[in-house]
Amino acid sequence: MIIRVAEGPLQTLFGTFHQILYYDGQKETIALVMGEVAGRENVLCRVHSQCISGHVFNSIECDCREQMEMAQRQIQAAGSGLIIWLDQEGKNNGHMALLQSRKLKSEGLSQAEAYVKLGYPADARSYIRAGEILRELGVRSITLMTNNPEKVSQLRADGLVIAGIQPLTR
Repeated sequence: MIIRVAEGPLQTLFGTFHQILYYDGQKETIALVMGEVAGRENVLCRVHSQCISGHVFNSIECDCREQMEMAQRQIQAAGSGLIIWLDQEGKNNGHMALLQSRKLKSEGLSQAEAYVKLGYPADARSYIRAGEILRELGVRSITLMTNNPEKVSQLRADGLVIAGIQPLTR
């Protein structure tokens, strides 16, 4: 169960978002909200997992930073929407697993295959907190910005109404 613990404005290159910090007793999750989303349907929504390499160190080995920018740009153009930032580095296997997988990726394995070969789950992410936040914010349905069919499946299994899917492409 998540609780809202703090909130305030966040100025970005893509306009001002309202930042809401949630805590579940172990991890923090952030919702970036632009405009009014409570009671609305088809709210533009990105559920995004943190990526230290891409977001902090500007790595060109992944497209995480670009996907975040595309989501913010699309929300700004629409005038409203939200991004839920989940603390799930390395597909929720952690940064150590990500670093350990680099050699195997350079040998041609996919990220998921490398994780499995190292003894980690291919993808340990969970979107339960995202669902809790969307319900807490009063969002009735979302247009999910994603290229990940598993994210769609998990959110629908959690009872969320996904009215549409909008792939993130360059």
